[in-house]
Amino acid sequence: MNNLTLGLAVLGGIVLAGVVAHSAWSQRRNAPRVAQPESVPPQTPVNPDRTEPGFDAEGFEQPLASKLNNDFESNLIPLGANWVVDKKPALDALIDAMAKISLDEPVSGEAALAALPATRRVGSKSFAIEGLNLNAEWENPRSGERYSAFQAGVQLASRTGALNEIEFSEFVQKVQAFADVFGGEAEFPEMHDEVLRARELDQFASSHDAQLGFTLRAKNVAWSTGYVQQHAARQGFVAGAIAGRMVLPATVQGMPPILSLNFDTQAALSDDPEQSALRSLDLALDVPQVDRSERPYPRLRDVAIALAASMDGTITDTQGRMITRDAMDAIGSELEQLYDTLESRDLAAGSAQARRLFS
Repeated sequence: MNNLTLGLAVLGGIVLAGVVAHSAWSQRRNAPRVAQPESVPPQTPVNPDRTEPGFDAEGFEQPLASKLNNDFESNLIPLGANWVVDKKPALDALIDAMAKISLDEPVSGEAALAALPATRRVGSKSFAIEGLNLNAEWENPRSGERYSAFQAGVQLASRTGALNEIEFSEFVQKVQAFADVFGGEAEFPEMHDEVLRARELDQFASSHDAQLGFTLRAKNVAWSTGYVQQHAARQGFVAGAIAGRMVLPATVQGMPPILSLNFDTQAALSDDPEQSALRSLDLALDVPQVDRSERPYPRLRDVAIALAASMDGTITDTQGRMITRDAMDAIGSELEQLYDTLESRDLAAGSAQARRLFS
């Protein structure tokens, strides 16, 4: 082998080594960030009263164009198709069309349970029958009790719309069938009046509904699902019932979560989640579902800022527009007015009535 051939071979080897090294460096550089072993105890959940951290000027340049009614998945768990035995009454004349059922003699809880309709739905609306027990308290029928009267109700409005004439007629049929089992007499309100009331309530709810959300986007390197879960857990989030979903629990057990964090479901179900690349995640707040005392919006804002700082991300609206500090403050001011309006209608955010109406 002459010197020229040897030189070309050496040069080729150097070039090949460089290509391999660059490829390996690029793979490492573009690989999603992965969760790291915890060297210190996880941080406690964000305190809504703490001082707000500063903003990255590069990440907050354009104002938020649309503040309310972002189309995020609600965190409500729909009412089941089967009757659930629960002593606590659910009906409320504020949001239900009500019918009274008078009886000639008391009825046992066992008989009432056997006579209940198969589902607690009328069309798309929730429906319930309650009994007046011997302690003069209304409750869902249960074994071991006796009832001197019943009342039935169908929800006037929900996020699916207002109660209509067909649904009201179905309500009448179900209640009458139940009353006939015991020879009871059912007294119904006027359909026309209830349908008008349903439309008015639906109009109010539609104009005072708010589902807020921020989108966090990776600035440079993508995130693995484990990386997202680790950082979210440090802010108090726990795994939700659906893959790709985490929730910030309410302080009162059994209440809807304060916030939800959502990312790609397929990435969460990947065979190798640490290699799945996520470039964005959504933080959502269903305003009417969460009690005002939980300070849900300040917590949404603080969590978004904290995650953006720790994960090297930016905060945008759902259309990808950067959100300014002034825009965040403006949202908070508008929400205070919304809370006041809901309370003035006895539909305070987080109340049983509001959770049903905005469902």
